[in-house]
Amino acid sequence: MGNGTRFKRFAQYRVAPEPGRDRGWRYEKLPQRDYTTYRTFNNVGGGIRRSYEPVLVDFTPMITLGADAIGLDRGEDWQINVHQNRTRADGRRPGPLTPEGVHHDGHEYVMIAVVRRNNVGGSETRLWKPGAGTPFWTGTLEAGQAVLLDDRALQHDVTDVVSADGGPGHRDIVIVAFSRWKDKWYGDEHDAAALADRPRS
Repeated sequence: MGNGTRFKRFAQYRVAPEPGRDRGWRYEKLPQRDYTTYRTFNNVGGGIRRSYEPVLVDFTPMITLGADAIGLDRGEDWQINVHQNRTRADGRRPGPLTPEGVHHDGHEYVMIAVVRRNNVGGSETRLWKPGAGTPFWTGTLEAGQAVLLDDRALQHDVTDVVSADGGPGHRDIVIVAFSRWKDKWYGDEHDAAALADRPRS
């Protein structure tokens, strides 16, 4: 996907609230597995196994900021998927960011955080109400900014990354998908359901 312009690392965690009111979160990194998602949510990359190298950077402080801003329910554990993505572009070709188009990811909440923008334009984030013909919000996220989405209520897409001056450029982001542990996107049962495209209702 992305015609050689997209590069990804991937990690999964179990996240539990630390004891005590308004405390932090404990992160248990889960054994590395292939990434699987449903064709219902991604008609380009769904229904297949995708193997990625593990995330090597500790993004948990940033994820904690997102979890607290969302107001993540502290009454139960959560499972998160962490996608570390780089998209490259140059004067000859843009870097597509959402080849699947306007979509839900299928989780409860999603955080999209921009880490770096180097010599790029485009990449406008757009938020949509399901079934709408136009987005209700469009904006360019700069480095250090993020959007936090109720993934069940909203859809999103991002326009292609383009070179700012015709030379090489790239955009680095971290996507964090939050699901309750009981609905986790991890393990053999989830993989079998995703490959057969039997998403939970």
